Amino acid sequence: MKSLITGLFLMVLQFISAQDDNMVYADGVFGFEENKTQKIFTDWTRVRKLPDVKSEITDSLQTNQQVMILKKEESVLRLGERGANWYKISYQKGELVSEGYIWGGNLCIGYRNKNGYDFLFGLSKTVDRKNKDYNETIKQNIAGIKVIEGTNLIDEVYFDTGSGEELSYATFTVESGHKLQNVELTLKARVSGEACGIASYDQYVFFRNKKLVILPQLMNVGDADVYYHSEEFVFPNDKGGIPGAFIFKMEEMEKDDKDREKKKRSSKTYLWNGDSYRLK
Repeated sequence: MKSLITGLFLMVLQFISAQDDNMVYADGVFGFEENKTQKIFTDWTRVRKLPDVKSEITDSLQTNQQVMILKKEESVLRLGERGANWYKISYQKGELVSEGYIWGGNLCIGYRNKNGYDFLFGLSKTVDRKNKDYNETIKQNIAGIKVIEGTNLIDEVYFDTGSGEELSYATFTVESGHKLQNVELTLKARVSGEACGIASYDQYVFFRNKKLVILPQLMNVGDADVYYHSEEFVFPNDKGGIPGAFIFKMEEMEKDDKDREKKKRSSKTYLWNGDSYRLK
């Protein structure tokens, strides 16, 4: 009897494991609240009659179109490393108000309006990248920032943001010019995971003369009190900052077998000439 119970228990575990393997989950960055407005990130986003990729296309929406989230559907679609729910939305074109369904991966995961410009942050696609250290191909999400003036796309930049496990949270903020020549605003986009050992990525972008200038990406990761790797920029208006430049700082800590901390630090300075930067 004991062996029979054990066998049945193992069968149940295998069944649950198989069910989990077949489940499709949405990434946290694509969790949008009902009865709140959002904006379209991907141009020519398809509006469908039903929450299904095979459903009839009823319309298409362009970047920066505002929509109202009416309902979050249960169904999830995963394209590459991006997984998102379908959403029932309403939107207005001219005098006409319409409803339909769109895939959440086409929505902005952050947007801001400043000085008459709309700044949009979203994920556009998944690509294959070669990992030279391990001689393997990994899937990498591509994020983008777009700046819109009225109905015109002024500029856009794109950058890597890790794999699906790093898409639990996202933030998008607009900062000052940090006392750097000709920098009107500094944009900061972040995506991060929710577990130890999962990296977060910070992408800074300068906005100057209606152009976006992308800075080297920052990565931070840690595993409880055992290990961490942190990267940051020090701008002229920060403590320790210097005029006409921004400083990259890195610090690592790892504990050895005797629980002793080993730290490593490095830094490098980027000179800013009002138009571009170069390594000092």
